[in-house]
Amino acid sequence: MSTLRLQKRLASAVMKCGKNKVWLDPNETNEINNANSRQNIRKLIKDGLIIRKPVVIHSRWRVRRNAIARRKGRHTGPGKRKGTANARMPTLLEQTFY
Repeated sequence: MSTLRLQKRLASAVMKCGKNKVWLDPNETNEINNANSRQNIRKLIKDGLIIRKPVVIHSRWRVRRNAIARRKGRHTGPGKRKGTANARMPTLLEQTFY
């Protein structure tokens, strides 16, 4: 098994993405190994031997669920508080409301 480090680096530069987003066909390692120029890499991309992986979805579902719970007053007890009461809601601001 030869390392395809150069090919992966060139492919990421050609496709304008990171190296983790580059997929090299494991069945065609010999043909990919022969590609040593950007032109050869472009040909392999066109042939489908090198593919750009899709973007991984980063779901905000848990954040929204926790935000709804916080509106109801959950997760806000003394164990969750880091700052002083004045840091959390300044007394100067409270005075301006009245």
